[in-house]
Amino acid sequence: MLIKTILNKVHKLKSFVYQDVQFGNYQGEDVFNVTVVPRKNSRALCSGCQKPAPGYDHLTERRFEFVPLWGIRVFLLYRMRRVECKTCGVKVEQVPWAEGKKELTKVYMQFLANWARKLSWKEVASTFNTSWEKVFHAVEYMVEWGKANRSLDHIKAIGVDEVSYQVGHKYLTVVYQIDRGCTRLLWVGKDRTEATIRSFFSFFGPERSERLKYVCSDMWKPYVKAITEFASQALHILDRFHIVSMLNKAIDEVRASEQKQLQADGYEPVLKKTRWCLLKRKENLTEKEEIKLNRVLQYNLKSVRAYLLKEEFQVFWDYISPHWAGKYLDRWCTRVMRSKIEPMKKVAKTVRRHRPLILNWFKAKKAFSSGIVEGLNTKVKLTTRKSYGFRTYKCAEIALYHTLGHLPEPEMTHRFY
Repeated sequence: MLIKTILNKVHKLKSFVYQDVQFGNYQGEDVFNVTVVPRKNSRALCSGCQKPAPGYDHLTERRFEFVPLWGIRVFLLYRMRRVECKTCGVKVEQVPWAEGKKELTKVYMQFLANWARKLSWKEVASTFNTSWEKVFHAVEYMVEWGKANRSLDHIKAIGVDEVSYQVGHKYLTVVYQIDRGCTRLLWVGKDRTEATIRSFFSFFGPERSERLKYVCSDMWKPYVKAITEFASQALHILDRFHIVSMLNKAIDEVRASEQKQLQADGYEPVLKKTRWCLLKRKENLTEKEEIKLNRVLQYNLKSVRAYLLKEEFQVFWDYISPHWAGKYLDRWCTRVMRSKIEPMKKVAKTVRRHRPLILNWFKAKKAFSSGIVEGLNTKVKLTTRKSYGFRTYKCAEIALYHTLGHLPEPEMTHRFY
């Protein structure tokens, strides 16, 4: 079978034909050069208005890189025509296989972008004998096309959080759609300021914001303030993940402080190597950790009292009624405030301050939570790690949209794997 026959089978070009295929040399390596010519009596399309226009002149031959065959690079060679459009003036024609001045064909960019979901961009470039920059531009093209053609209608639930993408406290604000049956990345913003989250609502628009029913976030004040302003009708949910995380940090702080004090006073180091015994759930303890925990619980220590308060708090999540859950929460906060354990008292004050938002989890019938958001955040970290970090915000943004955005892709005659 001739290569020209294969190309006509997998990648037909409307108003153009493959004239000839030659085995040649380009930049010191063997390549396939495929000459493309317009069909007889076909009219060129203006790249400005996409309408047929009379010819003006021809430019020099351009080279467009296509999907490689048998590890050999393939190039489409074509002399671009310029047209004299009544509306746009003199313009270079629009061709179906490429976009603007890009050197890669659309199908090759889609090919590279699909592989970039499975491998790091550097590995894709090495595997297909191309450059990292070309892989980046391929992914960028697919992301921009997907963002321009995606639907943002019928979104009822979103999750807002921040993730670290570089060392030195470099953060991204990420907003996900967390509707049942559809979880995807909606938006990425630089930093985690109030201006950042306001930028999201500006992008999302007032009409879509007013249709939101549920919003999940942590207790970061700029997020809470912006959500209250732009989506006040939505049920704003602060769920168990962030509260349990606060409790664990408080217990760890109490344990570390008390361990130092015991050591300074010359007492037996009973709290040594007990960190995970106190932080883990009972069902996740190993046999050795369970024995150590039972031994520690025999002592009247602040760490033990803090641990017992944390275990009491777990009952809170078993309630169904927001009213009775609130009653239990109030009693628990009172006991904590009387415990004289400062890190735990700090948690209780925070819980009291955000009490209505915490109880919204029960009003939402426990259907939405930031647990979904944290799961997506894990995928964000995996994407960053797979690419060995990103030097610029632009690269991070494109990679995350590409991996987590579930963006639509342009239809092609044939999908290359």
